[in-house]
Amino acid sequence: MNDTPQLGIGIGWRPEIADTVEALSGVDWVEAVAENLCPGHLPDSLVRLRERGVTVVPHGVSLGLGGADRPDAGRLADLAERAQALGSPLVTEHIAFVRAGGALTASPVLEAGHLLPVPRTRDALRVLCENIRIAQDSLPVPLAVENIAALIRWPDEEMSEGRFLAELVERTGVRLLIDVANLHTNKVNRGEDPAKALDELPVEAIAYVHVAGGIERDGVWHDTHAHPVTAPVLDVLAELRARVAPPGVLLERDDDFPPAAELAGELTTIRETITATTTAVAPPRPVAPGAGTGTGQGVTEEGVTAEPAASDTDAARGRLALSETALLSSLVAGTPVPEGFDPRRLRVQSRALAAKRAGVIAKVAPELPEILGKGFRPAFLAYAAHTPMRAGYRRDALDFAESLLIEGRPEDSAARRRLTLWWRERAAARPPRRATRFLRVARTALVGR
Repeated sequence: MNDTPQLGIGIGWRPEIADTVEALSGVDWVEAVAENLCPGHLPDSLVRLRERGVTVVPHGVSLGLGGADRPDAGRLADLAERAQALGSPLVTEHIAFVRAGGALTASPVLEAGHLLPVPRTRDALRVLCENIRIAQDSLPVPLAVENIAALIRWPDEEMSEGRFLAELVERTGVRLLIDVANLHTNKVNRGEDPAKALDELPVEAIAYVHVAGGIERDGVWHDTHAHPVTAPVLDVLAELRARVAPPGVLLERDDDFPPAAELAGELTTIRETITATTTAVAPPRPVAPGAGTGTGQGVTEEGVTAEPAASDTDAARGRLALSETALLSSLVAGTPVPEGFDPRRLRVQSRALAAKRAGVIAKVAPELPEILGKGFRPAFLAYAAHTPMRAGYRRDALDFAESLLIEGRPEDSAARRRLTLWWRERAAARPPRRATRFLRVARTALVGR
């Protein structure tokens, strides 16, 4: 891991704060959401930052490396293209699943629109390792993967978060992007000790660190990226710094952007936290035979590496597909709660997913809240409670508008005419007819299988 680039202090680049990021002093690097970039038409702000020598790292959110399916070749090619266009020293993604269903379960594909936790089991680890090796072979630069925040806990997990990450690194040689805000989130929501996780994971594999804000409501921590960084999160950052000097630390902010002075103040606090903590000298970690080779080999009790049989991994994919599909279907399509899950927590997660969908739809299709007014959010949440997202947010906006028109809504005729025109311009030559209702019912029936 000695070739890990030294990044310094950075901030998440977002179009809404592009000018602010350019003007901030002491920003060594930035991170940009990969899916929001077009390699042939990079935002002028990022071009100027690169010309100033500021490193730009693409951060993917849609690969679904923790899903049962192998990574999509097209998504991997897109991520590789962005890394090359930006001249990035590495790319990052998440240890999460974002979709389920499909061929492995003979059911429609379900999209979460969010990062969901993988079970910390041997099956999930085996699949994740193979998916990461596929990604590593497809990318022109090293890959680092991020731990995520979770509202829910899988039943019958076999490993702690730290042990899961340690085995992942040992089997694949992948680097880690450690989000200290997510470690704090999992402390509140799942009762997991961040210090224990940091003790167990291989800190020498850390590529960089995320710091972000959130808020606690009714005993649940929501990792919003829309609130100031809290003292408990900075405490976890100090815990990490006491174990290792991270190559980079980045402030994430995705919404409700504060004034530039407030962002600058948070960057200063992060920098002070990093410089004020002394790294302890720890004994070398024992390394298992074959560790960090990127081969994905397991280690037997005799210390001899053993390649998992392809049939074993395929069987693990099938089992993981069934469990992830059952969970996601419960969250987005209203099917029964899978055995062993906390129904109350699943309701919280389901509402959070629907609320996020509503927020994103309001951004990608701002005409809808303008047309529907105060009725937009309750109407969309009612729609999302039983209708999964099937092909991204723009398609979701069209499906939502179509469902309203089929039901003869909104009641105001002028608003209904505006919505019909909006839908027609984007979806078809004429507005949906009542026959569409039967197609939607059939689609919902398939999802509920």
